Amino acid sequence: MKPIDLSNVQEASAGGSSRLPAGGYVVRIGFAEDVPAKEYIRVQYDITEGEYADYYFKRQQEHPDWMWGGVIYKSYKPKALPMFKRFCSCVTRSNPGYIFDGNTNADEKTLVGKKLGLVLGEEEYIGNDGTIRTRLYVATEKSIEDIHAGNFKVPAIKKLPTRETFSEIPDPGDADDLPFS
Repeated sequence: MKPIDLSNVQEASAGGSSRLPAGGYVVRIGFAEDVPAKEYIRVQYDITEGEYADYYFKRQQEHPDWMWGGVIYKSYKPKALPMFKRFCSCVTRSNPGYIFDGNTNADEKTLVGKKLGLVLGEEEYIGNDGTIRTRLYVATEKSIEDIHAGNFKVPAIKKLPTRETFSEIPDPGDADDLPFS
């Protein structure tokens, strides 16, 4: 290992930084860009209220080289339009006097500074070291009013399939019987 000078480095606490739990949050959009070739908008957000206000901003200040969460991708492909409309409606309901409808107001840059509610859920994934870990994902959008009133449900954690799940897959039998062989 190369020599490292740790004399001016502050030691991390044993508990590390507090982790953002699944739940309902009021967020502010800090960045939005259209990716027309893929037909989606990329929206970066941060928590604006409560114990976890500025959660992603604080993490970025602590670790400027790390990529932190707080990003959602909203597709506007034909099959995804119902979900895109929900996003637009939640932004519009959360910001009186503002309309984002993808038509008369389709400039994604106008989303910057706007608020909305998000429900974050947890899902399992396999980390680079092979262990099962959890991360947050945006389960759904809500209006700020719905978040304040508690009108949302945090989904159960999305678990990875287990070996038992795979054992329930029927045996295809003799490979010679397969129609594509």
